Amino acid sequence: MTDADWQDGLPAPARAYLEGRRLDEVECIISDLPGIARGKAVPASKFARQKHFHLPDSIFYQTITGDWGEAADEREGFIERDMILRPDMSTATAAPWTGDWTLQVIHDAYDRKERPIPYAPRNVLRRVVQLYHDQGWQPVVAPEMEFYLVARNLDPAKDIMPMMGRSGRPAAARQAYSMTAVDEFGPVIDDIYDFAEAQGFEIDGITQEGGAGQLEINLQHGDPIKLADEVFYFKRLIREAALRHDCFATFMAKPIADEPGSAMHIHHSVLDMETGLNVFSGPQGGETDAFFHFIGGLQTYMPSAIAVMAPYVNSYRRYVKDHAAPINLEWGRDNRTTGIRIPLSSPDGRRVENRLAGMDCNPYLGIAASLACGYLGLMEEIRPQKQFRGDAYEGEGDIPRVLGQALDVFDGAEALHKVLGPEFARVYSIVKRTEYEEFLQVISPWEREHLLLNV
Repeated sequence: MTDADWQDGLPAPARAYLEGRRLDEVECIISDLPGIARGKAVPASKFARQKHFHLPDSIFYQTITGDWGEAADEREGFIERDMILRPDMSTATAAPWTGDWTLQVIHDAYDRKERPIPYAPRNVLRRVVQLYHDQGWQPVVAPEMEFYLVARNLDPAKDIMPMMGRSGRPAAARQAYSMTAVDEFGPVIDDIYDFAEAQGFEIDGITQEGGAGQLEINLQHGDPIKLADEVFYFKRLIREAALRHDCFATFMAKPIADEPGSAMHIHHSVLDMETGLNVFSGPQGGETDAFFHFIGGLQTYMPSAIAVMAPYVNSYRRYVKDHAAPINLEWGRDNRTTGIRIPLSSPDGRRVENRLAGMDCNPYLGIAASLACGYLGLMEEIRPQKQFRGDAYEGEGDIPRVLGQALDVFDGAEALHKVLGPEFARVYSIVKRTEYEEFLQVISPWEREHLLLNV
């Protein structure tokens, strides 16, 4: 591959980024189960000559702490077999925070027989999207990303604190939609916009959320794989923008006690691939059976999928009454207390919002799991419960409240496993149970404070 091939084959934003410059390095990356970018950085000249590279499949057996769910490899012994990683050049984008001219390229994982690795997150999402395509449907999603900008935290034993704003005061809580609050983070937000523009990403808007230093970025609706790629990239660029200004960006579901958690709300619609029309709306603009079946699928199968959309022990701290996170699977129109919300829209834009997924989930897996629940509802023609009216926080919770319980429900969900892939479900459960067991070995400050001398 010559330099001319680079210019001809790259997406327009990447070509614009490199115009008049010499590409130095390419970061060849892939998402692991937590959503961490794994891979290699190679000189541009070498990348131009290589058609693929290798990483061991054990990257998908790693826990968030760096330990190994070794039983995830059910072959004899623990053999780290190399995968074949092939670049998807449509994902080539700038890494504008680096000191030289660098591109990132997302790769897809295959085994030596050219079969997709079933537990690679991007392959899991592609599998679900293909099931929709097989029915003549095109799923469309629009993710919303919530996150906190916080002061640097170098000691895990200390509480996470809001970052210092431009005014010299710590970020204030309960200032949702405040433009003054947004202005407090102006320099960080400016870099987020600049990095996003260099990477060719379109931000639909940035708002201040209810937590101290909590922001939300909305993305334009589109293809699920493309949007998951963007969320994967966005997490990295937001962290890099924050580090430039002596603060951290965190996507923990609940980083600060008594503050709202951070969600990745997922808006869903489904188009007929032949006509391009929204299958949730009929010829006269009314709500269709498909619309209700999709909701019914979310209500029926999301308890089984919570372990994927809320993947850590911290994730379940977010599901607290009156803290802007749902506690059940009620559905309602323009009702933010329900787990499933129907936003105000035109018939063409009719969509279903899943408010359960946390921002700590892997974007490929969170979107895949949510789409899988809706798909099962469509295929099984599941009718939802009656629309909820009023404050859903007054009702009882009907979702798992701890990771161990969520994994138990996930393990028994054969129908969901068939959609996501049985091998993915097996590996995911083993890795997550390993993490959960690691957590249970840790004694918390609360236990030491209240139990040490009192029980």
